[in-house]
Amino acid sequence: QVQLVESGGGLVQAGDSLTLSCATSGRTFSSYVMGWFRQAPGKEREFVATISASGSSTYYADSVKGRFTISRDNSKNTVYLQMNSVQPEDTAVYYCAAPLGPGLVSAAARYHYWGQGTQVTVSS
Repeated sequence: QVQLVESGGGLVQAGDSLTLSCATSGRTFSSYVMGWFRQAPGKEREFVATISASGSSTYYADSVKGRFTISRDNSKNTVYLQMNSVQPEDTAVYYCAAPLGPGLVSAAARYHYWGQGTQVTVSS
């Protein structure tokens, strides 16, 4: 059974930086793509970023490109989301997830394993 546990959320001010972490267990972490999603109140879950198994390829949603960076440390079975210049519209519950397939995908339906989420609140 795969387990994903996010941490690092909190209350920050607009313009601040924040790093989310997602620790994984239960399978060979280094063999799989990982992704981050977010869900704001009253909105659908949306794609944020994804990273290849090796970490050499990444893909971002336009809304976070240039501000957020996804990375991974396969020796620690952990994926990160560095969030810079956060804005109130970044307020959401952030989830890490893992798909079953090898490609970099942005559709939530393609992701099979999900963490419980961590709340990020950005005040103006």
